[in-house]
Amino acid sequence: MMYFARWKQLAILGVCLLGVLISVPNLFPRDSLPSWARQISLGLDLRGGSYLLLEVDTSALVRERLEALVDTVRRGAATANPRILYTGLSANPAERRVSVRVSDPARAADVARILREAAITLSAGAGAQQPDIEITTAPDGTVSATLTEVALRAKASNAVEQSIEIVRRRIDETGVVEALIARQGQNRVLVQLPGVEDPARIKDLLGRTARMTFHLLDEGANLAAPTPPPGTMFLQSDRGEERFAVRRRVEVDGANLTDARAGQDSRTGEWVVNFTFDSVGTRRFADVTRQNVGRPFAIVLDERVITAPVIREPITGGRGQISGQFDVRGANDLAVLLRAGALPAPLTVVEERTVGPELGADAIRAGMLSLAAGTLFVFLYMGLAYGFFGWIANVALVANVVIMIGILSVMGATLTLPGIAGIVLTLGTALDANILINERIREEVKAGRSPINALEAGYTKASGTIMDSNLTNLIAMACLYGFGSGPVRGFAVTVAVGTVVQMWTATVVTRLVIAWWYRAKRPKELPVVERPGLSLWQRLGRPLFRIVPDGTRIPFMKGARIGLLVSAIISTASVGLAVYPGLEQGIDFKGGIVMEVRTPGPADLGQLRAAASGLNLGDVGLQGFGAPDAVLVRLPAQGDEAGTQRAVTAVRAALEQAAPGTRILRVEAVGNRVSDELFVGGLIALALSFGAMLLYIWFRFEWQFAVAGIATLLLDTTKVVGLMVVTGIEFNLTTVAAILTIIGFNANDKVVVFDRMRENLRKYKQMPLRDLVDLSINETLNRTIGTSVTLLLSALPLALFGGDALEGFAWLMIAGIVIGTASSTFIAAPIVLFTGAKSLRRTEPAQPVGAPAG
Repeated sequence: MMYFARWKQLAILGVCLLGVLISVPNLFPRDSLPSWARQISLGLDLRGGSYLLLEVDTSALVRERLEALVDTVRRGAATANPRILYTGLSANPAERRVSVRVSDPARAADVARILREAAITLSAGAGAQQPDIEITTAPDGTVSATLTEVALRAKASNAVEQSIEIVRRRIDETGVVEALIARQGQNRVLVQLPGVEDPARIKDLLGRTARMTFHLLDEGANLAAPTPPPGTMFLQSDRGEERFAVRRRVEVDGANLTDARAGQDSRTGEWVVNFTFDSVGTRRFADVTRQNVGRPFAIVLDERVITAPVIREPITGGRGQISGQFDVRGANDLAVLLRAGALPAPLTVVEERTVGPELGADAIRAGMLSLAAGTLFVFLYMGLAYGFFGWIANVALVANVVIMIGILSVMGATLTLPGIAGIVLTLGTALDANILINERIREEVKAGRSPINALEAGYTKASGTIMDSNLTNLIAMACLYGFGSGPVRGFAVTVAVGTVVQMWTATVVTRLVIAWWYRAKRPKELPVVERPGLSLWQRLGRPLFRIVPDGTRIPFMKGARIGLLVSAIISTASVGLAVYPGLEQGIDFKGGIVMEVRTPGPADLGQLRAAASGLNLGDVGLQGFGAPDAVLVRLPAQGDEAGTQRAVTAVRAALEQAAPGTRILRVEAVGNRVSDELFVGGLIALALSFGAMLLYIWFRFEWQFAVAGIATLLLDTTKVVGLMVVTGIEFNLTTVAAILTIIGFNANDKVVVFDRMRENLRKYKQMPLRDLVDLSINETLNRTIGTSVTLLLSALPLALFGGDALEGFAWLMIAGIVIGTASSTFIAAPIVLFTGAKSLRRTEPAQPVGAPAG
């Protein structure tokens, strides 16, 4: 394994060089790069901006289609010869059904024919077609038309696709650059707006369907009646309480508009919107105005009457004007909406997150400081603990980071603050493989092997363990990506890419560098063991310290029962705390509003609390947040998503009025439905990660190891949850990411110990299981503690310098690492001992360590 063909050497160097070339564009401004160059984009939490998750109201599509069918039946029955009499014509959106009872059952077939002619043909796959409604006729003359499931799915899918395009056009009209609009799930649209601190205007533009239609008024209708006559609807004016009786029939549709521009009326000077029709709209508009001179003609926008002027003369030029007491912004916004087109269904903001550029700059500084400190700490540890081979591992670590950045650039990934945390943590995990290899080489040297044989054996024996231990981490990241959301998914991608790359750099790049060194130097011994009496320069090439001395024989299994008992007590108490008083759920899981604001001077919490409390939005919580001028505002969920958005707008205005000059640094608003989905997704991710790891460890090891691994991970997780309750760390998507990361890393640790147990079971066939477990733990003790130290050294800067956004995540990681390191020895190993006492090893006299296998 220490021989590399020339083509292999060139290929390895080529991959590293390619990683450098792909990563270099990230050092230059985007405008100065050619079109083919790819860069990692900064997330909104780093560059500032707004994140909106919009949901398409598919129920409006159903309602609209059923109303169209009702109108079709009404007109078809009225124009039939002879006229068809009926009763009970109605639409039931809940059942997606239109029903009518024909007075003469013999004429029911005629009504069914009218509905069949109104059906829309849909593609059913494989070239087949089917109507969008199913029509049934009862003996009593009742005819029903039900919207099919296929039709509903098709309408919803088309509505989302149309909404994405219309949202893109509306946002482009506002001048926002680099906006991201993408589909998310079945009926949602994700909108990211870099640099937009206050998305109120964008939300207003996106929240309006902007369907403009032209209708005649029903002048004979009684406006005081509780219900309108058939074929008519009562609509309110958009400027007051005035009520209009508007005929349902659409005379001209706003879809026929080709242009709309804000302008000023030359006679009155008021702001108006001038519009132009296409040829179809021009012809229809001319016909209607010609036939209805002297009658009022209503312009309706989103079921509100903007204006209802009387037709004075036929309008044949295809041009018109909308007046409605607009100001300049209102006229421009309406023109934008009409030019972009009407949404097929209403959009509701179900989740909103806004970060100001000032907070984004702070996050970048915190992330870079954490990354620099973590890199320095792990570099020094590896160099001092493993000498020359440790410095080679550091070179591989640099290659790992460069190639990882290159891959993320090619993927067009977005770097968020959790993503930076993922890179920092990858620094710690990337060295785990090198620690395994170096410890193996050291063992082979101390066993008397020659340098080349020690190198071969070290890499060969460590490779399987490296694969097993890292796959458990990839399983956890896959679950997190599958059920996470937003920046948390970015964290999962970053850690997963870093894990795959480090498996290659640790086993291939370091081996190539060591092979070059070995061929050049031909050393008589490898610099992996301390030697007294050497000069300082010579000592720098060798390990300067060992966390645990070699050859320890600590009888860990003497404390097996005590360890399990203490663990069970702590975990039981943690579960009790999780039930009562319970976890402090963040808005990701319980919904609500969180706003971070900064006042011009020291914040007057009483004044701000009074301003927010006067809005009658429920229990308003205000607290200082790090600095005297920083305040965190919390509000409960406001029922539906629309109420949550109104509350955000109201609180923003109230705080700015109470303390002029107040800046809103961050806004997070999550509706009840989204929070429920995120909570369920987080629990599913945790459950799937446990199940997947159980199956993998069971497949790779005996069942006793699988049971021990999963039981220990469950106990570790309960302790972490208990710690969250005691310390008040919020349970949100970020902490779910921390828990899943802890699970992955702790499973990694346990797999390494299990792998050594499995190896020793084959090597010492007569050794009692208790002694064998103790031996395996002692042999891997330096690796176990060494890897935990590198993880701690990479996580500690996140806790100290990562800022409020990552502080809870980092401290949870640190606690989880400590808990996991202890559980590998005092929980996982005893479970293997007790469950495998009869099946893994029969109780026989001890065999001396080092004796040949039986």
